[in-house]
Amino acid sequence: MVRVKLLPTLSAQPALHVLRKVADAYTAARANNRIKKPVGFRPAAAQPFDDRCLSWQLDERTVSIWTTSGRMKGLTFTGQDQQLAVLAAYRKGESDLLNQGGRWYLLATCEIPEAVSDTAPLGFVGVDLGIVNIATTSTGSRHGGRRLNRLREADRRLRAKLQKKGTKSARRRAKRHAGREARRARDINHKISKCIVAEARRTGRGIALEDLTGIRERVRLRRPQRATLHTWSFRQLGTFVAYKARRAGVPVVYVDPAYTSQECSRCHHLDRRNRPSQAVFACRACGFVEHADLNSSHNIAARGWWTWVRGAESRAPALTLTM
Repeated sequence: MVRVKLLPTLSAQPALHVLRKVADAYTAARANNRIKKPVGFRPAAAQPFDDRCLSWQLDERTVSIWTTSGRMKGLTFTGQDQQLAVLAAYRKGESDLLNQGGRWYLLATCEIPEAVSDTAPLGFVGVDLGIVNIATTSTGSRHGGRRLNRLREADRRLRAKLQKKGTKSARRRAKRHAGREARRARDINHKISKCIVAEARRTGRGIALEDLTGIRERVRLRRPQRATLHTWSFRQLGTFVAYKARRAGVPVVYVDPAYTSQECSRCHHLDRRNRPSQAVFACRACGFVEHADLNSSHNIAARGWWTWVRGAESRAPALTLTM
């Protein structure tokens, strides 16, 4: 038997949380084959609390939380109006207390019911993911641009400079900058996915996404483009689109992206010479000229529609043969 209650103020429920956290940490380490030394915990790591250890007073925007020095009451919290509305309507389960950069955050679990999915979409919005433009939709929206690409290039140069320097302070600075870079990418992915889902919902269509499994191994790019590809979380963007679409009742299908950049979306002629440059598509068969990313998104939309039609249940009445 392991003795956990070392502090006289440690009640039974927090003691059980200690046991669960240690058990979960070793379970994860064992699953990843990383049990080489005892698992350690940072003092500022997230701490889980259930409703018996942390209670929310949503009308007063305060919380009451148990600590080793006793219960602290009347601690105020804040957030965006939309976040507070979701918190009041759907909060359920444990909350995590996190200290990040000297600030305290409460991460609440919310269970939001999915909307009824549209079983008869009017079509599909194809989404082409790329390097210059992070996402291009078949409706003509392009998300990315020069400013974002300049920021990504500056991040890459700073990262290379700090790695080359290799000092302790350089590694510390690189770690801080990596956190900012990841948070900016996450924020941009949230905004892009929100726009894509809103556009599909407004037009009564579904969303067709590229199946990006193994894209890092399949794609052949120049060195700077390889660095950009590996530092941007396209999978995260796809995940954000998928879960926002489920909440909005918008159907999502995944299609094979092979040759979508070389196929003409008008006559479907396939030729690698259809791409004279990165941004231009010019069909050598019918002469159709279009922005390359927009042409790819049209192909993805068409493949999404055919994927949906093949998988959809027929609505035609059954035939009755009489002899």
